[in-house]
Amino acid sequence: MNLTHDMHRVERWADTHHPMWLDFLRIGLGIFLMVKGFMFIQDTQALFSIMNKSQFPWVSMGLAHYVAFAHLVGGLLIALGLITRIAILFQLPILLGAVFFINPERGFYSENTELWSSVVVLFLLIFFLVFGSGRFSVDQLIRKPDKDWLY
Repeated sequence: MNLTHDMHRVERWADTHHPMWLDFLRIGLGIFLMVKGFMFIQDTQALFSIMNKSQFPWVSMGLAHYVAFAHLVGGLLIALGLITRIAILFQLPILLGAVFFINPERGFYSENTELWSSVVVLFLLIFFLVFGSGRFSVDQLIRKPDKDWLY
């Protein structure tokens, strides 16, 4: 099997089966990640204390800065629909860590809304990794500049 050919087939299928409301969901996801990035920048010490309570208390302050920067820049790129899949790949390790390594003893049935929001964001990131950025995106505008990208 030719991996490149299969990727183009999946991308072509995703482009033809991408309703408009998914673009607004992608934009909302990007804005949510940017807001979380701003919150982490405003209170880096709180993020560092969350990481210290995880299963890996040896994490560094550099990782906390990576999380904030990745959410800011990645959220902006996801909202704009510019290199969306690459931006998502930088977000996935953060969200996997948030879901599986930050306070895992509380479980999925607790009152932990941060855990649930992390699970939802992780699911949406995986979804948009497969389906791509959609019609209302800079990627689409770059790929097909001669066509009207609104229709």
